[in-house]
Amino acid sequence: MLPLVLLFLLLLCSHLSPVTSLNAEGSVLLALKQSITDPEGSMSNWNFSDENPCSWNGVTCKEQSVIGIGIPKRKLYGILPSSLGSLSKLRHVNFRNNKLFGKLPPELFAAQGLQSLVLYGNSFSGPVPQEIGKLRYLQFLDLSQNFFNGSLPAVIVQCKRLRTLVLSHNNFTGPLPDRFGSDLFSLEKLDLSFNHFNGSIPSDMGNLSSLQGTVDLSHNNFSGLIPPSLGKLPEKVYIDLTFNNLSGPIPQNGALMNRGPTAFIGNSGLCGPPLKKPCSSETPGASPSSSLPFLPDNNPPGDSDNPYGRNEKTKGLSKGAIVGIVVGDVIGICLLGLLFSYCYSRVCGFKDNDESGEKGDRSRKECFCFRKDESETLSENVEQYDLVPLDAQVAFDLDELLKASAFVLGKSGIGIVYKVVLEDGLTLAVRRLGEGGSQRFKEFQTEVEAIGRLRHPNIVTLRAYYWSVDEKLLIYDYIPNGNLATAIHGKAGLIAFTPLSWSVRLKIMKGIAKGLVYLHEFSPKKYVHGDLKPSNILLGHNMEPHISDFGLGRLANIAGGSPTLQSNRVAAEKPHERQKSLTASEVSANVLGTGYQAPEALKVVKPSQKWDVYSYGVILIEMITGRLPIVHVGSSEMDLVQWIQFCIEEKKPLSDVIDPYLPEDADKEEEIIAALKIAMACVHSSPEKRPTMRLVLDALDRLSASSD
Repeated sequence: MLPLVLLFLLLLCSHLSPVTSLNAEGSVLLALKQSITDPEGSMSNWNFSDENPCSWNGVTCKEQSVIGIGIPKRKLYGILPSSLGSLSKLRHVNFRNNKLFGKLPPELFAAQGLQSLVLYGNSFSGPVPQEIGKLRYLQFLDLSQNFFNGSLPAVIVQCKRLRTLVLSHNNFTGPLPDRFGSDLFSLEKLDLSFNHFNGSIPSDMGNLSSLQGTVDLSHNNFSGLIPPSLGKLPEKVYIDLTFNNLSGPIPQNGALMNRGPTAFIGNSGLCGPPLKKPCSSETPGASPSSSLPFLPDNNPPGDSDNPYGRNEKTKGLSKGAIVGIVVGDVIGICLLGLLFSYCYSRVCGFKDNDESGEKGDRSRKECFCFRKDESETLSENVEQYDLVPLDAQVAFDLDELLKASAFVLGKSGIGIVYKVVLEDGLTLAVRRLGEGGSQRFKEFQTEVEAIGRLRHPNIVTLRAYYWSVDEKLLIYDYIPNGNLATAIHGKAGLIAFTPLSWSVRLKIMKGIAKGLVYLHEFSPKKYVHGDLKPSNILLGHNMEPHISDFGLGRLANIAGGSPTLQSNRVAAEKPHERQKSLTASEVSANVLGTGYQAPEALKVVKPSQKWDVYSYGVILIEMITGRLPIVHVGSSEMDLVQWIQFCIEEKKPLSDVIDPYLPEDADKEEEIIAALKIAMACVHSSPEKRPTMRLVLDALDRLSASSD
């Protein structure tokens, strides 16, 4: 009997024992999996039943040992466990563009063979551990776009193989470590921008002879003289020193020679070429509170030297002009009424009384001006005269839309916009795209339905559309408070004008940024708007901004219209797509006329989200200064970006730059200066140097939080 029992126990044990067991490195990675949330299932195949983790997503092995972990852009949320440092063969870590947070565990740097550590675009905070000095093989370190603070550890100079050091957009403070330029002689890329580094620029940075591209020290608190030794850097290197507290003459040697003033703006104490400020023995040093030299107008609002002064906004029209406008409006309304009456009698009216009710009903459904003969049909067998809802809440039909009262809101190169009030009081905005384009319905349908799926509080919602052979309509929510251009500058002929307070302007800035972040990061195709300007930013009941005209150029092109702006074409395209409907000369002429287009758009390059960032920066400058996009200076003209740079170079007082209607917000001067710094970063001439809209929004959030 006993042998049978033993045999049974042996068989039972053999069934219960695992076939395989995960090795120690796999257990470490499972600890990582347990410490973070993985909404996209990037680590779904990380299982305890495997012998080792070498087949897992994002894991790289060599000779059955983990040498790399790379899971970028997967919305990972959580903290990094300290046990990762026990992976003795670990060489590469890449968690860029996730949502990881917390402090970097010092134990991570126990993996002393680490060669690359890429954590940019997360929410890490706290200081960089001193243990980083143990990474003697480290070549690539990118901690940008986080919330790291404290000083840069002095031991980082022990990482002598470091080739790339990117720490931008953090909260680092303090001076750079001693021997920074002497010991990190392998550096090829250096970006310390948008931090709070202070002290002088180390003179030994001129020893970094391997540097390439841009050495970016901008938007910090570096002070003192620019060391002449920086001129020893390779001549092809661009040195960006903007927006610091540097003072004294700009050295004219080597890599510092023949640089334009844009490399040095925002340092109120600098003098000498290429700035127009001559040096003298009495040149004061810059102070932290004067890193931007500008703001409001000392001239009264109606100064004749200010062609864009506010008298143009508030000056009333003569009685004769007002009478002329009223008479013109009455005539226009009468003509519009006659036009609709004619259309109704031709298309909508019932014929003889003996016509069937069915025919009469069909006539009413097909009632619309500009229709063609019923014999014309669409090639894809699409029903003509259909109103297609894009939202389940759309409760009106075509018949109700046609019976509604309509008022012209405005005209552009892409059709007429009407304000339409339905019988139940619902107000809509209807844009008529024009005629033609009967063979491209499927393409139009794909584009318009993709746009119709976008839902965000700061983007105008497309509710429905209408397509027929010779009529294409887009039906939007009606936004009641006009556009941002009118809110900033007033409207010709209107006596009443209420300037926006600084708090309202800041609210609008943040709302526009939120809408662009949604388009850039969360929309299905990561769209580019491409034609952002104050006239297509509409304001709601509580002055909340709504970005409009998104995708309009593309839809007009499909519908057979002739969009007048090259920029409109990019709105509903994927970033890598580009139409070829306009010539280069047409593009140049159109872009130069807008004042909001990024410089690279002149080259007809592929559309980029950084185009929108530039446009946003111009709008931000416009909201701060109250200036129009083209500014008159004496007998010459310059665009708003050139003008603000001119003000910085000329060290104009703050009161000469900000909107004269903001003096009552003088206690907000620091906030206004900070917002202007954000704007200047957005309008950087190099697209790569512009921040993302996510970073802009984060900066504005911190700005408004500090004022609460």
